[in-house]
Amino acid sequence: MSAPELIRIVSRDSPMALAQVERVRAELAAAHPGVVTEVVPVKTTGDRWMGDLAQVEGKGAFTKEVDAALLAGHADLAVHCVKDVPADRPLPAGTTFAAFLERDDIRDALVHPGGLTLDRLPAGARIGTSSVRRVAQLAVSHPQLRCVPFRGNANRRLAKLASGEADALLLAVSGLRRIGRADVISDILTPEAMCPPIGAGVLGLQCREDDIGTIDAVSALDHAPTRRETTAERMLLHVLQGHCNSPIAGYATTHGNGDISLRARVFTPDGKTVLDAHEWAGPLDPATLGTSVAVALLRQGARELIDGIPH
Repeated sequence: MSAPELIRIVSRDSPMALAQVERVRAELAAAHPGVVTEVVPVKTTGDRWMGDLAQVEGKGAFTKEVDAALLAGHADLAVHCVKDVPADRPLPAGTTFAAFLERDDIRDALVHPGGLTLDRLPAGARIGTSSVRRVAQLAVSHPQLRCVPFRGNANRRLAKLASGEADALLLAVSGLRRIGRADVISDILTPEAMCPPIGAGVLGLQCREDDIGTIDAVSALDHAPTRRETTAERMLLHVLQGHCNSPIAGYATTHGNGDISLRARVFTPDGKTVLDAHEWAGPLDPATLGTSVAVALLRQGARELIDGIPH
């Protein structure tokens, strides 16, 4: 089937989201030179709300309006940061992920105006972040630091840092690179030091299931190893049924022989309890690997831990 003449792409209207759309447009142009793309920006509940996400549908607050535009036929393709797409429930009925772009850096970065690394920050330093995942892990590794709530897009957070509302920030390496601000990074944390969120560094391209033309066109952008890693990670989160206030972290890795492994951790918000599981796929398919790692965590008490966190 020939590619559509026009593909309308819906996305959040933040600078980072629009930069992500430009990557998709470039890859589509390379794969299908005759296709014209048009951007349909929307402002989501998550972008407007600066409080606790649990009060506005959790991570779904970043996807609801985008999903609605796609389902209503106002757009043909949605671009999502997979880490922001809830995995405890299926995608909206009638939609599917047609492609996952090749994964970017999954690591977290420290931004400190004086160029200090995380380990050199003085006791009492204020770290700007609203991520329960980051807060829990810092409580384990750097209990002498203090986390202060920071919401908003990356540019807004950098502006808050510049105005003195925190001493340092934790942000995604991939996000800073997407908006051209890798220059502000003072320290990059290993996945072992700061386990990343499910779907870190992955852009997912969502289409309506009945739009075969767009699905065929977009599928040329799919990166098979990233799809396998993302499938394992999202199945892990689906089985755990984690909510937006539960500190869950994990990442799959594709190894030289093509096999994948999956490491995952579940924390209490104060970091005092840490559950850890790590398995290799071997003959398992990615979804089975995700299920197996989730079951290993459930056997350690993950269900009680997650259910015990208010949300």
